[in-house]
Amino acid sequence: MTESEKTTLLTVKHEIDSDSEANDPNYKHVTDRRTLRTRYLAVKNLIFDERDDLSSIDSAKFKSIVNDLESLHQFVLKPREQIADAEALLDITNTLLTSVKATNGDGITISDFVDSLVRDFAKQSSRPDGRTLIDWKKIGIEYSDASRSSRGCRTMIGPMDTQMKQRKARRKRARLVENEQPAEVDDTDIKKKTNTDINMAAMFDILRKHRIVRLEQLVLNRNSFAQTVENIFALSFLVKDGRADIKLDEKGIHLVSPKNAPTATAIASKEVVYNHFVFRFDFKDWKLMKDYIEVGHELMPHRD
Repeated sequence: MTESEKTTLLTVKHEIDSDSEANDPNYKHVTDRRTLRTRYLAVKNLIFDERDDLSSIDSAKFKSIVNDLESLHQFVLKPREQIADAEALLDITNTLLTSVKATNGDGITISDFVDSLVRDFAKQSSRPDGRTLIDWKKIGIEYSDASRSSRGCRTMIGPMDTQMKQRKARRKRARLVENEQPAEVDDTDIKKKTNTDINMAAMFDILRKHRIVRLEQLVLNRNSFAQTVENIFALSFLVKDGRADIKLDEKGIHLVSPKNAPTATAIASKEVVYNHFVFRFDFKDWKLMKDYIEVGHELMPHRD
């Protein structure tokens, strides 16, 4: 690396350090970032100009360029700089690959590979025929550096000595005392009506009073989306129990009317058959329903 290049790198590092201590968080490091990209462009041009000398054995150009890239890489922060760094590495890799292909021609042949094995990994043999033996252990050791696999034997992982586990002693059950009695269950909470039961009763009273109403008027609560959903839930139970009937008129409007629940005999004999459907309803539908029904025409009261 020349003295001018070192000076430029020191200047870039000094500017980065001074900018990191700036008080303004919106301050952008424009000058030093452009300088860094300019240095990468200079390295790429150097790779292109010195491409013939990079593959020479006695040339120090390759090591010098790699050192320059390592120094510049320390200051890479932005995506554009990362792209410049990757492009520089790609250029030097392509240059070396082109040089190797030009030198080897068709590449390494089988004869070259066998000659290399015999030259580097042959061992002395005491065989009478004088054949050359290959030191496969040495080849494995050399290969382990590239594959990063550990040397040594591969054995079963885990302890080799096993011991019998002792069973835990069972606890003796305590005998029941004669005066002990089971605790009485308090069923007062079971008898209390749930919110759904209360909503169903209020809705059925409205149906008996009005006889036939529009579904939107029955379930809509203009001030609460959650209570509107609860009203739909209560209506579904009334329909399931056979106490409410939903029909479509000639205009496609859903009309709800009260009815007497069928007897168990009618259900068992399939005289009464239920028809179910899915009622799609979300927040957008609730807003459309509010615009569709006039204010004050809601039937279910608001619950605190």
